[in-house]
Amino acid sequence: MSLFGGDNKLSYLGVDLGNAGIKIVELRNENGRPHLVTYGLADMSIDAAGRSAEQTEEEIVELVRQICVKAGTISKKAISSLPSFSVFSSVITLPEMKEKELDKAIVWEAKKFLPMNVEEMNLDWKIIDKYEGVRPVNRMAMDSSKTFDNETVAAAENSTGEKKEKEGEEKTEAPKVVATPITASSKSYLKILVTAAPKKNVARYIGIFKRVGLELLGLETESFALERALVGFEEAPVMIVDIGAITSDLIIVEKGIPVLSRSVDAGGATITQTIRQGLNVDLKRAEQFKRDIGFKTGSSQGIPKVIENSIEPIINEIKYCFDLYLSQEEKGKRIEKIVLTGGSAFLPNLPEFLEKLLNIKVIIGDPWARIVYPMELKPVLDELAPRMAVAVGLAMREIE
Repeated sequence: MSLFGGDNKLSYLGVDLGNAGIKIVELRNENGRPHLVTYGLADMSIDAAGRSAEQTEEEIVELVRQICVKAGTISKKAISSLPSFSVFSSVITLPEMKEKELDKAIVWEAKKFLPMNVEEMNLDWKIIDKYEGVRPVNRMAMDSSKTFDNETVAAAENSTGEKKEKEGEEKTEAPKVVATPITASSKSYLKILVTAAPKKNVARYIGIFKRVGLELLGLETESFALERALVGFEEAPVMIVDIGAITSDLIIVEKGIPVLSRSVDAGGATITQTIRQGLNVDLKRAEQFKRDIGFKTGSSQGIPKVIENSIEPIINEIKYCFDLYLSQEEKGKRIEKIVLTGGSAFLPNLPEFLEKLLNIKVIIGDPWARIVYPMELKPVLDELAPRMAVAVGLAMREIE
């Protein structure tokens, strides 16, 4: 049953299709303030051995349907997320120019960092800053993201996979403005977030939501959803560390924009497997050890050391992102804090462990902080918070 009644024209579903589970949150817009309508989640098998893509998609469709029925969702309007590792992006700088010329210049710059032909990608961009000065070297911010709105979704839905060139345009011709030498004279420059996702991935999501019977209003990557839910309007640079089941995403947010995002193949399942192998116990027992002991000091059987070794790839990636960000930003600029989220964010003493190791403030993110909900639900919502952050951020997109 829904927690509140409501007009489905003003409520929206945030649908997070994760590797280990599906999370759905429905929020209603009341004078610009998001109110919780209902929520639901279901676990998925993360063992893909012997399963086809069609079987996995069938499981996703069925689970989304079941969650919507059991949670009593009202709205048919949904926003979903693309995994950060499947999206490619860069923060680039170009001289200020006419929009038509700018579009060509951005496509040309995008070819430098995309691993696929630009014709096979849905390309989107957003101007995030304008300033006077000398143009810096363009930098890469792999996997950070921008919204793919309904126009982009519709374009992908109608796409035949073939590029439609405008008459007179050459596929490989560089825009003249890019070839113009950059001088040290003061000029107006634009800092632009460029994002691209494979058309086949976008088309797959469209197909899933059609089968479920939901209207897909738009797609955006997890980076923007997490920023919206966990950071909001903070001016200081913040790092979000999302520890998922299979992978962990690290996102640096600057003035509301994810400017750097990377993924590492280590997550909650990695920690559990390391404990299982190190202590020679079954997976259920290893998972219980992980949840009960975590990073508590002075524990028996050396479990904290086992867990510490298992998250070393995540720690190394955090340090690398710190160094990369500092090398690309103004002198003296630094990350103010780390916000933890994801299913393993609640491991005992993890924030304290990272805080001591990295010498930086570490907190567990609260995606419900700007959501109105009945206070009697606070204990259960707090417990679910790390797992629901992406879904909350997605549902907030049409309200804020």
